[in-house]
Amino acid sequence: MIANPALYARRRVANGVFIVLSISAAIFGLIWLAFILGALLSQGVAALSPTLFTEITPPPGSQGGLSNAILGSVMMSALAVAVGTPIGLFAGTYLAEYGKHTRFAFVVRFVNDILLSAPSIVIGIFIYEILVAPLHHFSGWAGVAALTVIVIPVVVRTTENMLLLVPNGLREAATALGAPMSFVIRAVTWKAAQAGIVTGMLLAVARISGETAPLLFTALGNNGMNTNLNTPMASLPVVIYNFATGPYEDQHRLAWAGALLVTATVLTLSIIARLLENKQRN
Repeated sequence: MIANPALYARRRVANGVFIVLSISAAIFGLIWLAFILGALLSQGVAALSPTLFTEITPPPGSQGGLSNAILGSVMMSALAVAVGTPIGLFAGTYLAEYGKHTRFAFVVRFVNDILLSAPSIVIGIFIYEILVAPLHHFSGWAGVAALTVIVIPVVVRTTENMLLLVPNGLREAATALGAPMSFVIRAVTWKAAQAGIVTGMLLAVARISGETAPLLFTALGNNGMNTNLNTPMASLPVVIYNFATGPYEDQHRLAWAGALLVTATVLTLSIIARLLENKQRN
């Protein structure tokens, strides 16, 4: 027997409206995602060819590919992840295992949240001011530094969250056997949370894969094949931006192909990261 039928009816109506609005918003977002993916597939697949991976970016009116831009993006992203992941791992470990409720940990979390939400162009300008302007030239190292600043907060947040999911019973059992805290972290908590830590790294790679603004202010670009990080270096997002905003149709086709490559990379890494995160939570 319902004590207040009118109140119960109003709550059912409000719940129904809320569900309809939520589903409508989800469908609205999926529709636009489908349009974007459809445009990328229709335009990008047609532009894919073996020369895309074997030839460098061409001048207007010439045939070419994106091999130098792909190589530059891979090099800078790999180095940024290699530098940023250990820093983020140890910072996240401190927040989850040592600091937790200390005032310093609160400050670190606050700064990390700011970095997570900071526009990438601001990070690019910051690195420009401290690395590019004093040295009077753009370089791949400056691009690595900008991407590293983007990688670190992602890894910190994911590492902390995943370590907090590790049951305290595992820590207590290892400590009861006489293991020091550092050994408990290395052999127990890191091992238990390794899927989540890898998830953070993959999410960081997905985050920096399409970043254009910070590289415009740091690595700038290079039309030739270049592996010297002390000089300007090409990157896929910057080439896509330059070609897409240019007036030449052949460069537009390469921009579509590059956009498809970046999107496929980000989607693949995001899916793998979500699967690993679900595995960690389960």
